Amino acid sequence: MVVMLFQNIMEDVERLKEEAGVAACDFIRDGMKLGLGTGSTVRYTVMEIGRRISEDGLNVVGVPTSEETRKLALEVGIPLVTLSESGGLDLVIDGADEFDNDFSLIKGGGGALTREKIVAQSSKSMIVVADDRKQVTTLGSFDLPVEVLPFEWERTRDRISSFCSGEVSIRGGPEPFVTDNGGYILDCSFGPSITEPKSLEVKLLSIAGVVEVGLFVEMCDAVVLASKGGVVTLINDSGRLN
Repeated sequence: MVVMLFQNIMEDVERLKEEAGVAACDFIRDGMKLGLGTGSTVRYTVMEIGRRISEDGLNVVGVPTSEETRKLALEVGIPLVTLSESGGLDLVIDGADEFDNDFSLIKGGGGALTREKIVAQSSKSMIVVADDRKQVTTLGSFDLPVEVLPFEWERTRDRISSFCSGEVSIRGGPEPFVTDNGGYILDCSFGPSITEPKSLEVKLLSIAGVVEVGLFVEMCDAVVLASKGGVVTLINDSGRLN
């Protein structure tokens, strides 16, 4: 009975992810150049874009944020270009591990935060797809991912640990997870205390050895949010869609 209940919960979560991922495609217009995010929710977005290309004749090109997304996009028939070839993107659709009331994000649970941020900064607007578990008042319950160089990564970890209230651990343990860029990921347990994400981002980026930080501030323009009550779109009043 407990197993069946858990299975039902997981099926509900997956259904919510699919609903949000598909609904985000309503922001897409013919001829757009798209950033294709990484993660379990935006996976449904990528598959829906592929369906609309094959069945509805949608004309778009994509820039993937990870090797995983690149492979999926090719499988479903999305034409791909590089960021330099695109000349800039109209829209990026991506997931998030957390977002707060100011539309600041924690990203990097999938390990693609550096490429995701490069693509997001090259786009005219950013749409996030999420289920309601990702909505928080204060960022930090989800450990903050920080990509670092493998060279002397322990020293980089120690410098972050000097002001992180919780544990700073290397993802993957004895056999570290390696990003598409060849970096390592440090997961930093700040707890729900990140009230000034921009300041924390700047502080972390000032440490030699840090490649990128999974804080996305002043980038997200809307969140397509799925809950048991249905899919709603939250628009950032300070964003670029107004």
